[in-house]
Amino acid sequence: MVRQVLVTGGAGFIGSSLCDRLLEQGYKVICLDDFSDFYDPRIKEANIANALRHKNFTLVRGDIIDQALLEDVFSKYDGGIVIHLAAIAGVRPSLVAPDKYMEVDIKGTVNILEVSRKYKVRQFIFGSSSSVYGVNSKIPFSEGDRVDLQVSPYAVAKRAAELYCATYHYLYGIPITILRFFTVYGPRQRPDMAIHKFTKLLSEGKPIPMFGGGESKRDYTYIDDAVEGIVKSIERAYELEIFNIGNSKTVELRELIGIIADKLDVKPEIEQLSEQLGEVRITCADISKARRMLGYNPSTPIEQGIEKFIKWHRERNENLSPDS
Repeated sequence: MVRQVLVTGGAGFIGSSLCDRLLEQGYKVICLDDFSDFYDPRIKEANIANALRHKNFTLVRGDIIDQALLEDVFSKYDGGIVIHLAAIAGVRPSLVAPDKYMEVDIKGTVNILEVSRKYKVRQFIFGSSSSVYGVNSKIPFSEGDRVDLQVSPYAVAKRAAELYCATYHYLYGIPITILRFFTVYGPRQRPDMAIHKFTKLLSEGKPIPMFGGGESKRDYTYIDDAVEGIVKSIERAYELEIFNIGNSKTVELRELIGIIADKLDVKPEIEQLSEQLGEVRITCADISKARRMLGYNPSTPIEQGIEKFIKWHRERNENLSPDS
């Protein structure tokens, strides 16, 4: 029997990469995505171009805010596995339009949980974020750490969605796995994210905007490793667990710029800017729990991941508009 998976946000960066992997493994995949204009929808269309040719792939164009649509989709779905990745992402944009994050990231998640309850979904995997750790002096971040102070509306929305997931498990017994992703990058990455933006600017000989002194550090997770974490979560289902999906190594912002410039064989020009509201100084994942309970084992060092991203960027860029 072919196992069926419903992926919300399935045409996005992580979602489309996951869909491709699941199809390769023989799953039947239903992709739900609204192709919003948060960034050029043509990028998402390109993301799923290959999947659309697969007999086990079904695309549903629609919004997780549309309850009638969700009822229609779930009424035809066999109640198997839901991987909920649909969200408005980004720390800085959430400072400008926090209401949108409440609408999509919180209310949309509740909508998905409601239909999952009604149609007796057997497994629910939620894509959260390292942003929920907020201002955390304990390094590395562990799943058992207190998460009392998020510093952006995006982070608050993700934490609120986590709490709703836990509540729905408690009330209705839905088996739920929450995955906190740490700065995922790689082919198909959103154009507003640092590695994509820096690669584009350096390729065009333009200066790099660097917020703060360049000492901020991030735990960068290559897309294949992140997808592996999701797949492991399907294979080893738990009643209610939270897992960090990271690389457990930090890279300083100045070092990241240097790696990209080196791979492009250019000398970076830095545009020094003040620190941004909503950003934290460091993220670093303790992945010992994910290693132990999921068998998660990230294997892509940052230098190798950057090389793969640049190769994809060069090959894909000619098919997109100059502003993509």
